Amino acid sequence: MWTADEIAQLCYAHYRGKLPKQGKPEPNREWTLLAAVVKIQAPADQTCDTTDKEVQVTKEVVSMGTGTKCIGQTKMRKSGDILNDSHAEIIAKRSFQRYLLHQLHLAAVLKEDSIFVPGTQRGLWKLRPDLSFVFFSSHTPCGDASIIPMLEFEEQPCCLVISNGVNNSPVERSDNLEDSKDNKRDCEDPDSPAAKKMKLGAPARALSSCIAHHGMQESGTVKPDVSSSGLTTEELDAAKGTAPGRFRVVDVHRTGAKCVPGDTGDLRRPGAAYHQVGLLRVKPGRGDRTCSMSCSDKMARWNVLGCQGALLMHFLEKPIYLSAVVVGKCPYSQEAMRRALTGRCQEVLDLPRGFGVPELKIEQSGLLFEQSRHAVQVQRADGAGRLVPCGAAISWSAVPEHPLDVTANGFPQGTTKKEIGSPRARSRISKVELFRSFQKLLSSIAEDKQPDSVRVQKLDTYQEYKEAASAYQEAWRALRRKQPFASWIRNPPDYHQFK
Repeated sequence: MWTADEIAQLCYAHYRGKLPKQGKPEPNREWTLLAAVVKIQAPADQTCDTTDKEVQVTKEVVSMGTGTKCIGQTKMRKSGDILNDSHAEIIAKRSFQRYLLHQLHLAAVLKEDSIFVPGTQRGLWKLRPDLSFVFFSSHTPCGDASIIPMLEFEEQPCCLVISNGVNNSPVERSDNLEDSKDNKRDCEDPDSPAAKKMKLGAPARALSSCIAHHGMQESGTVKPDVSSSGLTTEELDAAKGTAPGRFRVVDVHRTGAKCVPGDTGDLRRPGAAYHQVGLLRVKPGRGDRTCSMSCSDKMARWNVLGCQGALLMHFLEKPIYLSAVVVGKCPYSQEAMRRALTGRCQEVLDLPRGFGVPELKIEQSGLLFEQSRHAVQVQRADGAGRLVPCGAAISWSAVPEHPLDVTANGFPQGTTKKEIGSPRARSRISKVELFRSFQKLLSSIAEDKQPDSVRVQKLDTYQEYKEAASAYQEAWRALRRKQPFASWIRNPPDYHQFK
């Protein structure tokens, strides 16, 4: 069918050839992250769920996103015209929703060739059986999937966390006291040199084979207390040195995503017990807490509710699920990815018809993204000045009109304070613009051909349309009844009252 390297290579080529210079990192000074959705089309006599690896398929990038930033909760707007979360995975997913809206317009309004075919109920559509979608990310998703065991032969990702011997509280150890504050900041940044520098070798399987380091650190002699960390049995055995023929786990790659406020927190104990795994997390802000859940958490949610969101479920018989996730070359653990993306979603009860927890293929490519932090560090060698994340985010969708959208701080790049609040100051993938596209699609369809869910009641606001997608909301309630998803941070309803 396809290989992880083929998916990565396709996405990297699309990034180089289809995306303009605007919004990309400044050479030798900035880095960014990349994500994309790839459409897989099987031959006419095959379906995309075939197990025949020799079947030739057609691959096409249909959405792409770059970005590393989130806005703080104090900058959120009730008008829906700002992007709260501009991490690459979220930009790619919202760009994919824009692509789906266009494809629905082709099918329902223009009656042209589309990825959708008519469903069994009036006004509803379903994905063609020869199509599936693969999600690509140049990096491990932030949050739970980034908590990766480190083996004893690896250098440590940051200053060791040791007991202070007085009250057993954790303290950061650094050989240079003047650098301790910067070291701590690096420990908390999932994409810092401390957390993300890796050995360039073959991808790991059960445990990470990537090496991370921060200066000349000691490998550590403190045996980790991992009894409460939530690691898997295999990881615990390796950590305690009881697994024959295995290396001992002495630490974990850290994630900058913080545990949901008021929920169970990280243990912050020495070594592998620093984090607790399996918990919901919010993305870090620079002094202003965000309300954006980690990419690991959002991608786990997509595996139950689909990638289309609530609005598009008005038009669909079944959710649009991803068939696979491919990660580029970076610190990686297959076990951590499975735990974060699918393990926490198992055994969700009482899902409505059409919803489920489909099998998700997870693979890693051996190809490094050329503008990742690590790649830029290697390119610049001993270049002067600090390496910083690119402040812009790029959205690209396979649509005929205005496929590109470049934003900074949640607004189109170059937006002035005076322009904020006007239509020109909206990203094409903001809530309000996607809602506008949804309403335009709905109004283009004759009333007797519209789905029943929008005909039986008068709907006006974004919130009302979302709530009227009853099957989607029922599935979301079912997921929230299962831990850890009960702790999900939801925006107050008044942030969804725009029209």
